[in-house]
Amino acid sequence: MPELTDKSPALQVTKVARYFDVSPPFLNRLLEGAPRQILKAVDDVSFAIKKGETFSLVGESGCGKSTMARVVVGLYKPTSGAVAFDGVDMASLRTQAEALPLKRRMQMIFQDPFASLNPRWRVSNIIAEPIRNFHMIEQPADIQKRVDELLACVGMSARDGKKFPHEFSGGQRQRISIARALASQPEFLVCDEPTSALDVSVQAQILNLMKDLQDEFNLTYLFISHDLAVVRHMANNIGVMYLGRLVEVAAARTLFTRPYHPYTRMLLESIPDLEMTGTKTAPLAGEIANPIHPPSGCYFHPRCGFANERCRRDLPISKPTKDGALVACHGVEEGRIPEFREVKTPAPA
Repeated sequence: MPELTDKSPALQVTKVARYFDVSPPFLNRLLEGAPRQILKAVDDVSFAIKKGETFSLVGESGCGKSTMARVVVGLYKPTSGAVAFDGVDMASLRTQAEALPLKRRMQMIFQDPFASLNPRWRVSNIIAEPIRNFHMIEQPADIQKRVDELLACVGMSARDGKKFPHEFSGGQRQRISIARALASQPEFLVCDEPTSALDVSVQAQILNLMKDLQDEFNLTYLFISHDLAVVRHMANNIGVMYLGRLVEVAAARTLFTRPYHPYTRMLLESIPDLEMTGTKTAPLAGEIANPIHPPSGCYFHPRCGFANERCRRDLPISKPTKDGALVACHGVEEGRIPEFREVKTPAPA
């Protein structure tokens, strides 16, 4: 399998959709005369991530970020579309033998370090599991040596390998999760809200660790988060999701200085003013719509102050702006939305 080059995308997601059938049982539907209900968790999503960079997906809970992460690593099969890692379509891998070399090169860090670690295993066994599964090292002494190296890599000691997960704090457990993810020597990590279950001070430590590891091992990240303050200091490019669709994709600097989509602006305006600049923050207006029965036209129009009849009627498609962003918004296309004033976000400690 060819190695990644600096010019080729590490990951290419093309028009991916993932639907779930959430219908009541057949007999209930038959008696009630009700149709099937399909939840479009992800719908027509496309993006690419270059080697060594971080692409972040942001949005409110229920917008499809975590579903997209699970599609990327193969935990969910896409209903339609394609996910290609290093130019290889994941759907083309029919057997375990074909998929194993590719799966070794991509790993996932889950949101909850309390639930993602086996409470009955010692830490050394948890970290060694990928090494054994991928047959990377055979001798037990060599495996233990590698586990000790991984623990040191994430700021822990070899003695910690003899303990159980319940003996550690949340931040330490997430370090163990990161060590386990690094055990197979991956090139690509999917990070699903890796700091959301941690205290703010611990979040900064984990984020700094992840940045250092990315620089050291030239890792590529798909970083899932609802926290724009975190995303600003982690991502090279950002995709904003709403009800399963990408409404804006831009470089991080562009998105924070010149956001286009009204939903992106709403997210930015809700960031707390921790620098005491006197800037007023606005709560997110309205509630996210039911994804089983989304609004007609633009999904965001019921919460948008710039919506008109076209927004309520026609679903917008992504179009490029003058500074390279991709935005799905009729108001942006027609020039109906005024300039945005930048919101400053705090940097991690």
